[in-house]
Amino acid sequence: MDSSINKELFKPDVYMKCICCGSSFSPDPWRFFCPKCGCLLQPVLTATINVSWSKFRKRRIGVWRYRELLPLSSKLEPVSLDEGGTPLIRLRSTGVGEAYIKFEGANPTGSFKDRGMTIGVTIAKHIGVKGVIVASTGNTAASAAAYAARAGLSCVILLPKGRVALGKLAQALLHGAQVKEVEGSFDNALDEVLNEYVKKGQKELYPLNSYNPWRLEGQKTIAYEIIDELGFVPDVVIVPVGNAGNISAIWKGFDELYELGLANKKPRMIGVQAEGASPLVRTWMEKSKELLVVNNPETIATAIRIGRPVNWMKALKAVNESNGAFISVSDDEILEAMKNLAMLEGIGVEPASAASLAGYKKALGIGIVDKGETVVLIGTGHALKDPDTILRIANWKTK
Repeated sequence: MDSSINKELFKPDVYMKCICCGSSFSPDPWRFFCPKCGCLLQPVLTATINVSWSKFRKRRIGVWRYRELLPLSSKLEPVSLDEGGTPLIRLRSTGVGEAYIKFEGANPTGSFKDRGMTIGVTIAKHIGVKGVIVASTGNTAASAAAYAARAGLSCVILLPKGRVALGKLAQALLHGAQVKEVEGSFDNALDEVLNEYVKKGQKELYPLNSYNPWRLEGQKTIAYEIIDELGFVPDVVIVPVGNAGNISAIWKGFDELYELGLANKKPRMIGVQAEGASPLVRTWMEKSKELLVVNNPETIATAIRIGRPVNWMKALKAVNESNGAFISVSDDEILEAMKNLAMLEGIGVEPASAASLAGYKKALGIGIVDKGETVVLIGTGHALKDPDTILRIANWKTK
């Protein structure tokens, strides 16, 4: 790509850094992996940034409120659906301590993925591609399709056949995406995207899975909003973990605010996985230097039914640096938490989101979290993403 286009896309003080070998590179929308060691990259802002909470609060709350901390040039017109600014709701009736849920189901397509897609699709629009491509368990598909439509781009989606919640599939189709079903799991779908579109260097479709470091820059704004809304840093943040981009992005957000003097501490990060899809829990507990893959992941929480998360190194880094933990919960615990949030709090989330509450209760029980600590749970997606599961747990039979 012409370097002049890159200069138009990114702030002049942004570079990319390898999370493994530490090598640095100039910003490039097509560089996803370190050319020296093959590890993942992440963007870094080098300049001293003149920002303050009072400056941010003069703008509408949402991803682009924090534009100075995002890597894209301030001259770019973003592809946006007013994502972010989601409710931070205090829990009152679920028998827990000082806990809040950051309800990402209130985003335009009903999940946290919209935060990343506003960045990723903005890049895609400005580099002249025909469209975007993703592998997905469902939420990424819905979000990519909507933002591509907003930008006037095509969208190609690869889904694991018969393993995607109907609400998410319906959204992708509604927004005009071209959907291809792949045999196997999400990991097989992601392999096809990597092998057929990334490694071969095609430049017609822009890949937007979470190995794309620019997309994760939008998701880090969850951390910004938590402090912005609470007025202080919580003790613990609990995140459902599938492909593991979100927990690492949120940690990066907290770390950046601390380094800028906009936060006086950083929270502990706790990642929650379903028992049948818990490669990071196993890897972390066994202190393995290699990912302990789950070849046939199974859980009712389809959004985190991933056995080979591409961001596993970033996620381990987030948990270890924050003195946090990974824990697993059963499908029964997830469904119980989902029902509790709905029936006792009035908050409707999909199963993967409820894993954060299930994980919180387990963390309280085993002493990882104290009841007096302030905790924020990330509710990653709306209940209507997975209507079949709702009808099943309600024991509802259509006439």
